[in-house]
Amino acid sequence: MAKLTPYLMSSNARQQAEFYVEALGGEILSVMTHDQMPGAGPDATDKVIHMTIIAGGVTMFLADGFQPLQPGSNMYLSLEFADEGDARSAFDRLSQDGQIRHPLEQAFWGTLFGQLTDRFGVNWMITTEQPSE
Repeated sequence: MAKLTPYLMSSNARQQAEFYVEALGGEILSVMTHDQMPGAGPDATDKVIHMTIIAGGVTMFLADGFQPLQPGSNMYLSLEFADEGDARSAFDRLSQDGQIRHPLEQAFWGTLFGQLTDRFGVNWMITTEQPSE
């Protein structure tokens, strides 16, 4: 069985990770930089080669990209919350300096649902659990 872990390439992995930890709650678990690699030369940098964080209870990996990044429109990270207040808080915090694509509101299928692109160009869907009948 496979385990899916979002891996985000970033123009500033440290700043992006701190934003997600603050917006969703969590912590930065580990950071490895290019200058920590075995055999790193004198031109190695402190840019992030691999970082592990937990944000909103989800493990994510981040790294500083090697090439200019172009945010994609074909992928969203979806966070489902049991508590409506937690969903609203996450939506509000993640949308700061970002773009709301669909406001967080009651959807016809019975849950709260909203879409946004955060200030780093990452697309998010925020929803609540389906009510039990």
